[in-house]
Amino acid sequence: MLPMRQESTRIVVGSLAILLVVLFLWDMCRASEGFLQALEPRKFRFPKDHADHPGFQTEWWYYTGNLVSKDGRAIGFQLTFFRVQLKPVLLFSGSAWRSNQVYFAHFAVSDLGKGEFLMAEKAGRGAMGIGGVSSHLEGVCVFLHGWEAVVHGNTHRLRAEGEGFGIELELISQKPPVLHGENGLSRKGFGEGRASYYYSLTRMKTQGVLRLGTDTHSVSGFSWMDHEFSSSILSKNQVGWDWMGLQLSGNKELMLYTLRHGDGSIDPFSSGTLIRKDGTSIHLPKGAFGIKPTDFWTSKQSGARYPSGWHVEVFPYHMDLRVTPNLKDQELITTESTEVTYWEGSVRVTGTVAGEKVTGSGYVELTGYGGGFDLGFQER
Repeated sequence: MLPMRQESTRIVVGSLAILLVVLFLWDMCRASEGFLQALEPRKFRFPKDHADHPGFQTEWWYYTGNLVSKDGRAIGFQLTFFRVQLKPVLLFSGSAWRSNQVYFAHFAVSDLGKGEFLMAEKAGRGAMGIGGVSSHLEGVCVFLHGWEAVVHGNTHRLRAEGEGFGIELELISQKPPVLHGENGLSRKGFGEGRASYYYSLTRMKTQGVLRLGTDTHSVSGFSWMDHEFSSSILSKNQVGWDWMGLQLSGNKELMLYTLRHGDGSIDPFSSGTLIRKDGTSIHLPKGAFGIKPTDFWTSKQSGARYPSGWHVEVFPYHMDLRVTPNLKDQELITTESTEVTYWEGSVRVTGTVAGEKVTGSGYVELTGYGGGFDLGFQER
């Protein structure tokens, strides 16, 4: 049975004309000259670094999770906030509407039992309380048109509503932030600034409420949070990436990404991180792991052909895993916000680590199969 898809929520930002102007300016100003660059390992300070980093061109806060309701209903969710700075210099004006910060957000729920994928999206300028980031001694709030992620210490509270579905969740981090790459400097290619600052909260105990139609469900499970900011990371020959964040039995997590070239080859700057049960982590260079697709799925909406199952190996640690989507169609076509098409979905894991059986769950992100995924990350 083919999964059902909810129509994207249409958002009017002031007026369609205003949105078109904002997107035009965004497109004209995406070259990275003048923006801050990720050049060397960063001294992260939390909770301060949960907030935004103006001066960097692009930034995102990304939450995913696999939850179960009290009646056994399996659910996956994604809530992502994007910030794009249009010009290197911050604007100061007497007009409350004027801003060179634009915000986007994507929200999706995978109802795995019913085979339904629901999504919504929003867009707005960083002005007049429409979208932005507020930061104070007590915490951080990332918000856009009523959707929000509020951070107080180790606790993150998420709220988002689409047409006929919504979440109110509390996520409590069980481990300290994991800094990827070189103490948070995640290199994506040769050359100065071809990198991002990137950290994750890889195991967040989650509980709260999920609304589906007129029904409300108490849910619990585990989530993952990524926060990444940069000004230019992808080179001209890099067309997209395959990313996975996996939570394994034994209280371990695994993050891997491969950067793809136009000819299908894998970039040498692909890498990953293995997180031990005590929260310490190990950097994994490209040669330490392998990811091979075991199946494919073609979208009837976009025509994009995505990998749809993977054999994952981490050679130094004798990890041999099979990663399987919990739902084939978890594609986001974001015509009302970022204008990109990508696959972001709930997965399950089986396999062995050093000969011992493991299971797990997680999320996979696939970009560049249905067109470019830019948001200012692509070299001009």
